[in-house]
Amino acid sequence: MSVLQGLDWFIVFAYFAVILGLAWVVMKRQKNTADGYFLAGRSLGWFVVGASIFASNIGSEHLVGLAGSGATDGVAMAHYELHAWCLLVLGWVMVPFYMRSKIYTMPEFLERRFSPSARTFLSVVSLVAYVLTKIAVGIFAGGVVFSVLLPELNLFGLDSFWIGSVLVILITGLYTILGGMTAVAYTEALQTIILIIGSALVTLFGLKALGGWGELRAIAGPEMFNLWKPLVPEGVQATWAPVMEPGRMAWYFNNNYPWIGMLFCAPIVGLWYWCTDQYIVQRALSAPDETQARRGSIAAAFFKLLPVFIFIIPGIIAFALAKSGQNATLQAAMMDAEGNLIRDNAQSALPLMVAHILPVGVRGMVVAGLLAALMSSLAGAFNACSTLFTMDFYARLRPKVSQARLVWIGRVATGVMVLIGLLWIPVIRGGRGLYDYLQGVQGYLAPPIFVVFFLGIFNKRLNAKGAMAALITGFTLGIVRLAVDTPAKLIHGFSYTQGSFLWIFNNIFFQYYSILITVVCAIIMVAVSYATQKPDYRTINGLTYGTMTAEQRKATRASWGRGDVIASVLVLVLILCAYLYFTG
Repeated sequence: MSVLQGLDWFIVFAYFAVILGLAWVVMKRQKNTADGYFLAGRSLGWFVVGASIFASNIGSEHLVGLAGSGATDGVAMAHYELHAWCLLVLGWVMVPFYMRSKIYTMPEFLERRFSPSARTFLSVVSLVAYVLTKIAVGIFAGGVVFSVLLPELNLFGLDSFWIGSVLVILITGLYTILGGMTAVAYTEALQTIILIIGSALVTLFGLKALGGWGELRAIAGPEMFNLWKPLVPEGVQATWAPVMEPGRMAWYFNNNYPWIGMLFCAPIVGLWYWCTDQYIVQRALSAPDETQARRGSIAAAFFKLLPVFIFIIPGIIAFALAKSGQNATLQAAMMDAEGNLIRDNAQSALPLMVAHILPVGVRGMVVAGLLAALMSSLAGAFNACSTLFTMDFYARLRPKVSQARLVWIGRVATGVMVLIGLLWIPVIRGGRGLYDYLQGVQGYLAPPIFVVFFLGIFNKRLNAKGAMAALITGFTLGIVRLAVDTPAKLIHGFSYTQGSFLWIFNNIFFQYYSILITVVCAIIMVAVSYATQKPDYRTINGLTYGTMTAEQRKATRASWGRGDVIASVLVLVLILCAYLYFTG
């Protein structure tokens, strides 16, 4: 039976109506040009840029994965959320180069800095990665939310998982196709407000049901509120061990996050994602100038601090309610007969809280917020794929094509992404193992891209041959690891012989392997570049720190003021306060 009542349904349908209405208004005002469709006419103000970046990031990893990790491992995964400082790197370090080059896509920047082959390589990898990861996990989360909130819903033989997935895909695809980046950005700004308010209400009502913050800490225990303790196994030797030890296999499979790996690998993934990924940076590219793009990045950094309190904490609250028996429904859903947490069921922690803790009316608003997060995440993936295909492939093959034709191709490409999303549903339905598997893929994708972008900006001597060598080597190393990981993680009952080479290779922590890829890529990029001819510095004018002109430096300096510095320092102070509170 549905847990949503009449008032809840009214609020949810009103939300859908407002979103589609906003997309329609935006479409009517939008210019039929590539700039207008893919980058909102480069006219987005800082608040819309920041809110859109945040909303694009908040997706299934948070509604399903992050809240679930709160129930299983406490605040351990807050490390990723406290990487809000990466957005400051985007605003202060990368934005000047991106805005100065007037690019549409991240691969296009690699072409300007290195070569067309680097652009093509990254475009192909990005498109495949978005389809396999961002679109796939977004669909999975939509199905999970609907299966919890409407467990007995059935239409034409389709259960609630199918109905929820199809509904989220179609509505998101519709307004993305109609309005392009402008519709995506403005709807995401609205969705950010709804999501924050709705998720904050889950935390507040959850604490009220439990008896307050002190009661939460008492029931959950101190380890659930320690950023490092859950990541450190017993014994120093195991902490440093790069391979999951046979005697500790159960622990490692439940907590596959050694603190050494988190300390060094997580920033690599964070800087790749926040500073070089088309999915995120496209919002900054849609600003009119450096000032608005930088301030949007700073605003997004403030927003990024919130998930610890609106996703992870509700997950811990759900665990505490189930553990203490204060909510029989949550206890039955999340605990086994011996009173132990069922880890797979913990992924439904947030939807369970919404369904069984919130009052009528508030529940509808929060459901709208959850759907907002799912839709904004998918919209970002659809729009990024459309932009990459149209500008990095079609426009290069047809350089004289009209602006109207580019927009039309962009809409068709988005439609194709929607169809791919629909075809993904049966695969996603296959099991949660696929979801967990996809979350680790970025650890293998990030290193070569991170190396090429950051070393390329800081060292003007690095050339196209070095960049391509690093990209090819890095992705080859990643694919080899995925080829070994895939059967072990996705085929039920499959395992390698313990102690064999493949077993050891499969059981090296993915964070350590990611660090290895990063080091290898950096060495190869530098070695190949210095062993070959240096680039023509005139062709990369303004694309590296070493080739910036005095006028460009002056323009960048004029784009920020004291307020921007104070806001950035405040973000860092808040991050430090969070680390201090959740350590010890």
